[in-house]
Amino acid sequence: MSENKKNTNSVDAVDANTTEEAARSNFIRTMIDEDLESNKYGGRVVTRFPPEPNGYLHIGHSKSICLNFGLAESYNGVCHLRFDDTNPASEDMEYVESIKRDVKWLGFDWGDKLFFASDYFERLYEFAVELIKKDLAYVDSLNEEEIREYRGTVKEDGKPSPYRTRSLEENLDLFERMKKGEFEDGDHVLRAKIDLSSPNMKMRDPLLYRIRKNDEHYRRGHDWCIYPMYDFAHCLSDAMEGITHSLCTLEFENNRELYDWILANVELEVNPPPEQTEFARLKLSYTVMSKRKLLRLVKENHVSGWDDPRMPTVAGMRRRGYSPEAIRDLAERVGVAKANSVVDFGMLEFSVRNDLNFTAPRVLCVMDPIKVVLENYPEDKVEELEAPYYPEEIPKEGSRMIPLTREVYIERSDFEENPPKGFRRLSPGNEVRLRYGYVIKCDEVIKDDDGNVVELRCSYDPDTLGKAPEGRKVKGAI
Repeated sequence: MSENKKNTNSVDAVDANTTEEAARSNFIRTMIDEDLESNKYGGRVVTRFPPEPNGYLHIGHSKSICLNFGLAESYNGVCHLRFDDTNPASEDMEYVESIKRDVKWLGFDWGDKLFFASDYFERLYEFAVELIKKDLAYVDSLNEEEIREYRGTVKEDGKPSPYRTRSLEENLDLFERMKKGEFEDGDHVLRAKIDLSSPNMKMRDPLLYRIRKNDEHYRRGHDWCIYPMYDFAHCLSDAMEGITHSLCTLEFENNRELYDWILANVELEVNPPPEQTEFARLKLSYTVMSKRKLLRLVKENHVSGWDDPRMPTVAGMRRRGYSPEAIRDLAERVGVAKANSVVDFGMLEFSVRNDLNFTAPRVLCVMDPIKVVLENYPEDKVEELEAPYYPEEIPKEGSRMIPLTREVYIERSDFEENPPKGFRRLSPGNEVRLRYGYVIKCDEVIKDDDGNVVELRCSYDPDTLGKAPEGRKVKGAI
């Protein structure tokens, strides 16, 4: 194939020397530096990557993985891998193992810091009871549609549920009976008692627990009939693990107020509790970044599985041939911002090329061949030409031998019978260099009965191996 012109794409213009500096200069690092200086958390830096095991990780998750594990590494801290497994209807051990595999493949290790929110169910239940006793939570018997209606809209305040004034004794009794399995799904929920006129819809008496009587949890079996909502379990799990910096993507910005409210209204062993900080998630152009939609592709058999090479999952990219170094490089180049944006897919491709440039040996391949006969080359001669695996700018050694005979094949796109202006490959009467070999000249074009080019008769210059021909300028190499 012909040598491609240098890509002048704006993505390729990224200065690789600024990558490390850009990765280090962001608002999250500034916040951690200030916390360390003030000794806010006793000099500790503890982050976590908290996936829900309800699907495989996709490329968007890689940014959070690199950020949380990378920060812990930079500050000599630790990063937990915690599975927020509070929804028995959609979680599976297959997803747990796939996530662990992907995190390790990306180059990170959680050591002995592997946790599951499902191990905290007993303690989370106690926190919920504590809120009931403080008259900060109540059992509501409205159905899902009624709860949504009573919550109001962004323009209208919510109105109190008729069950909001239940006594502490009745709430405690109902909640315990919910736990024992005396009710069916949807009969009751536990809600926080906060502010039905809050402009933040998350604060209008959000759900804390719901009944999932008939679902079997992949780790706890049928031990539990009630399950904590994600917001309730997530922040309390952070606190119980001693997380110092809870980093979330921007879609959880409205959840922060609820996160803080819960931690402020229960008795915790950590002081101060962790604080949530949001950053922009990784969004790639022309790429499906919804776990729900990816699950649909799998379930409807549009793909062969979560690791289909066409999928933007980490497992799919691994099968496609992407390297972990390329994905980590993308996460660094994208950086950490406070506003959402869409990253051009070309940036991922640049990171892949940048990595392959230093790791992948170069070899040649002809996909759509045209036969070339070197008429002045001896018929019985086989010449071994040395071809380096890496270009001159890559500081790596290694080469392979390419056999040259009287008959060779070139790519069809490297020949034009009537070349356009600026064409630098082979054409009648013109010269071109066979890469790593000699300069050849096209003397005759052979066509079939339909007018298709099937063979080129050429001559080679035996004095041009490794050097330019005297008095002539050859512009192309194929």
